[in-house]
Amino acid sequence: MFFSPTINFLTSRGHKLHILCMSIGNADGMGTIRREELYKASTVLKVPLNQLKILDHPGLQDGFGKVWDHKLLAEIIEQEISSREIDLIITFDSYGVSGHCNHRDVHNGVRVFLHNKAPQSFEAWELVSTNILRKYSGPVDIWLSILFSEAHTSGTTHCLINECPRQSFFAMAQHASQWVWFRKLFVTFSSYTFVNTLKRIN
Repeated sequence: MFFSPTINFLTSRGHKLHILCMSIGNADGMGTIRREELYKASTVLKVPLNQLKILDHPGLQDGFGKVWDHKLLAEIIEQEISSREIDLIITFDSYGVSGHCNHRDVHNGVRVFLHNKAPQSFEAWELVSTNILRKYSGPVDIWLSILFSEAHTSGTTHCLINECPRQSFFAMAQHASQWVWFRKLFVTFSSYTFVNTLKRIN
């Protein structure tokens, strides 16, 4: 729903991309189904299944009001980065696009990792949350995102345009348990289908 322009941009240019999903999405008791749906979506997005890891940690169960331990998240992130020799991470910003508490916790977990454990040369980037008008402006937001990125000339912001937005729609359609009318509308009209603005986390 949010990162497909970034995923498509990186895979199309030959970058080795790993996806770490912190929860199976079991808030409604459908975690097993949703895990399989994410595998299918990753296949559509051309991310090899051995480069996708989905956790089902008892301390990281999803849902509003479920607070995730930032230190635990940082430890998991450190282990994955070390075992897979990863040198850059992309995550949510402090608002988490939709304001979901679990998205925000992941951002804070990354910040704990950066502060306490990350190698000096390690890079981390966050997906910039936009206001509601931009969020539902579809491809129009490409121009606004470009202007936003150009305003930051120091290289701390990048605008990644989705060269195949239809692929994003097909990937989201793999999540049959969540593919209800309002999510179809979201993917159709959301600016996050067409463009991602990434900002470097200092």
